Amino acid sequence: MLPATLHDLSFSQLQSRLAEDGVRKAHAGTLFRALHQELRTELSGLLPPLQRWIEAQPEPALEVPRLCFETPSSDGVTRKFLLGLRDGQEIESVLMGYAGRYTACLSTQAGCAMGCVFCATGQMGFVRHLSAAEIVAQALHVERYTRSVLQDRVRNIVLMGMGEPLHNFDAVMHALDIITDTRGLNIGPARISISTVGHVPGIIRLAEHPRRYHLAVSLHAATDEERSALIPANRRWPLAELLDACREYTARKQQRVFIAWTLIAGQNDSPEHARKLAALLQGMGVQVNLIPLNPTEGYAAGPPRPEVVDAFQTILQESGLPVTVRQRRGIDVGAGCGQLRSSRSVQAEASVLSP
Repeated sequence: MLPATLHDLSFSQLQSRLAEDGVRKAHAGTLFRALHQELRTELSGLLPPLQRWIEAQPEPALEVPRLCFETPSSDGVTRKFLLGLRDGQEIESVLMGYAGRYTACLSTQAGCAMGCVFCATGQMGFVRHLSAAEIVAQALHVERYTRSVLQDRVRNIVLMGMGEPLHNFDAVMHALDIITDTRGLNIGPARISISTVGHVPGIIRLAEHPRRYHLAVSLHAATDEERSALIPANRRWPLAELLDACREYTARKQQRVFIAWTLIAGQNDSPEHARKLAALLQGMGVQVNLIPLNPTEGYAAGPPRPEVVDAFQTILQESGLPVTVRQRRGIDVGAGCGQLRSSRSVQAEASVLSP
């Protein structure tokens, strides 16, 4: 584990650290604001007691990832950032533009241990968990770009980048405590979504957590046999156990769960698959989000034709389930759902460093 930085600290932890070193707690507000509102990448010009304290901190005091590549999509509203971490690992974050808002998609791990066969990150394998500071630093990086270039700000956060967020539960929750703090980025829990492939212990912990974040569960198959072929983690947490956890989440939080279904041509896109899914989810507080498969180098299958997607959606709607088809963003630069991976060569093929 890398040494902690000031970006690892919540406001209350920052107050405690200052007090332990004989610095007035009142300075915590100035420092937290400099880090999370002013988005500083270096600290200078602060009041002498605080400046002396900062200069006495071990290097590096801040978590500021190195921008390796910045890749714009031809859709005009998506931009992918390849960020270098202190130990040489590289992760990807994405900025997505929608009507009236910008959304940051953040990574929570370098690689992923879940091994989903159609996901570029899963094809990498697991490298390590990210620290809370490394998750926060991604949000700050995307916010800097949004403010300076687009003259706007990030309104929503989705933890749908590299990695399984609930496999890195403690660091993710700590990072979100910092991101949601009203003295900093101030992105409320209602604007944050956490995606999981079905990490059941993490779903239960999230249900018990005091904050009400949105939960998105990647299902992709309605039988254990079919799902295990796509998502190896299903062998550990099969469908019945996963759906029970979703029901507990809904009961405790009094909010619906979003069900993601990646449509793969010839594998899970037939009318029969749609009817099985509808039967599986009857009576549950869910909304289905259909995602035509985004291509990756390590998986040969492709997305279904638009009319197949429409037919699948119609069957679910006629069963009474609310269902939407996700807007496809950044596919040409590997910024779509399931396409993120730490690969300098893939980035270089997509684009040169943009101005």
